[in-house]
Order: sequence, then structure tokens, then C-alpha cells
Amino acid sequence: MSGEVLSQNEIDALLSALSTGEMNADELKKEESEKKVKVYDFKRALRFSKDQIRSLTRIHENFARLLTTFFSAQLRTYIQISVASADQIPYEEFIRSIPKMTILNVFEVPPLDGRILMEVNPNIAYAMMDRVLGGKGISMNKVENLTEIETKIMSNLFERGFEHLQEAWSTVADIDPILTDFEVNPQFLQMVSPNETVVVISLNTQIGEASGMINICIPHVVLEPIIPKLSVHYWMQASKKERLPQEVETLEIRVKDAELPVVATLGETSISIQDFLQLDVGDVVELNQSIESALTISVGEVPKFIGQPGKVGKKLAIQILETLKGGDEDGK
Repeated sequence: MSGEVLSQNEIDALLSALSTGEMNADELKKEESEKKVKVYDFKRALRFSKDQIRSLTRIHENFARLLTTFFSAQLRTYIQISVASADQIPYEEFIRSIPKMTILNVFEVPPLDGRILMEVNPNIAYAMMDRVLGGKGISMNKVENLTEIETKIMSNLFERGFEHLQEAWSTVADIDPILTDFEVNPQFLQMVSPNETVVVISLNTQIGEASGMINICIPHVVLEPIIPKLSVHYWMQASKKERLPQEVETLEIRVKDAELPVVATLGETSISIQDFLQLDVGDVVELNQSIESALTISVGEVPKFIGQPGKVGKKLAIQILETLKGGDEDGK
């Protein structure tokens, strides 16, 4: 049930008015029973249901985890990224809410129409760039005069990070993110009309000691073709899908016909790079086992058998002597 929360003073005033007869309880009940008019703001049209917003939130929670892993590997420092909020607002309101000078990455996501905007707060964008260049990850704000090298470093980093959106969205659409524009002034960027509804997913981001927000702005035109896939009904149907018997049979046949490399290892050795560079035809490389020793036979890089070399006719061959214990672990 929706409604305003009254303060204690307002509750006391209401009870006082009822007790003195200034207000009639029957009139209040009559008022409640009448049809109420709800104010609707046409400038802020809600085009997505709460259910669809929740689905987008789940998708980008997965994206946040993928980004955390990616940036942790790239920057080698403490990274924590999580979804702070997801809301639908007019594009104009989103542009007003972000800094006047910031890092704006515009992506196309074919085969879907439209473009997605990823806004990165300069506080964390510079901390990332400082780490890439070998620094401690100290933030500084000079976004208004980025050099060409700084622009290239940051755009490459965010382009590679945004590629993980493909995996996060794989359950609803097979997209191929492409960076098409890099801008620092939101006023120079007009992706859609000012009143167009966009979904904004805000990500809390911690890079070492620097913190800020990454905002992902998705226009309605991008999500329109996949809106049915954002409903709970779609997810429930997808989870209950079972393989048909003929599908299982086809899968078994294909698994049996799958080709795996079978390799017999004659031995191993270690040599210096200098010796390796001086190797020539006719040179002898001494291995770590005798020619009389049994050989390890691997199937798909997993040791499976012990065998001995020989010949079948004029062809080289290997005879399997025994099966290695533990060779069938993990179903391999």
C-alpha cells in the first residue's frame, strides 16, 4: 500500500481535529472510497516495469563482477565494483546529473539499434590510468586537457572492459560491443532526444583508495527488441526447458565421434636459450629418461596410459602396457 508517512505532530493534529468535530471520520471514509486521480508526468514516461528493471539489475550485477575481475588483473590493485542503483529517467535528466567534464565512452551494440553510453567519473578514470602507467593509482582531475596518449590509454582500457557486457547480456541478446566515440563534455554528446527514456545503471567503483561511479546509460531504443526477454515469465520458461530424447542421443553420438589428440612423450629436458639458438641439423638433445623406459601416453593432455615404442610393418607405433591410476579423474 502506497502513501505518505505522517509525522507525530501531523498525527496529533489529525486526532485533535477528529475529537473536536472539525473533521468527520465518515467523510474521510467516503473520500477514500471515491476514485482518486494519480498525477502523471508525460515528460517522465515510465516505459519499463519494475520486473524488467530488476532483470536489468541482475544482468549488470554479473557485469560488475566481470569488470571487477578484469580490472583487478589489468591494474593489479584492490578493485571493487557493485551495482548501486538502476532507474529509468529522461536522457536530459541523466546528462544534468553527471559532471560537466567527465569520461564518456559511446558504444554500438549490433545487432541492436542505438548506442549505449558508459560514463566514468574522472576520479577513478585517472586512478586507473595512473596504475596502467606504473603509478600507485593516485587520482587527479585534468579531464579538460587530456593528451592524445592519455585518451588512447583510457579508451583502450574501457573498450576492453566493456567487451564483458557481451557475456553478461548473453542470456537476452548476442551483442558485439564496439567503441564508436570518446568524449569528455556531455553537452557535445546527443545520443537521443532529451525526453527519451533511458535506463541508468550506476556502479559503485573502488580503485585502490580512489572511489567514484560508473554510469551505464541504455536508451529505450536499444532495449525495445529484447523487452519480452526481461520478464520473469521468460526466465522461468528458460529454466524449465529440458532436452528431448533425440537431442540427448545426438549429443552422445557427437561425443563418441569427437577427435582427441593422443600423444606419447619420449622425454623432456631443459636447455639454455643460448644453446637453443645454436641448435642445428644433426645435433643430439639428451632427454631425462632412458630409451628402455616406458612412455607416458596422454589423451587430450591428460596422462592415461603407459606404453612402449615399436613398429607395425614400416610404421612407428606404440603398445599400451597398462592404464595409469587416477587417469579417469574428473570424468576425463
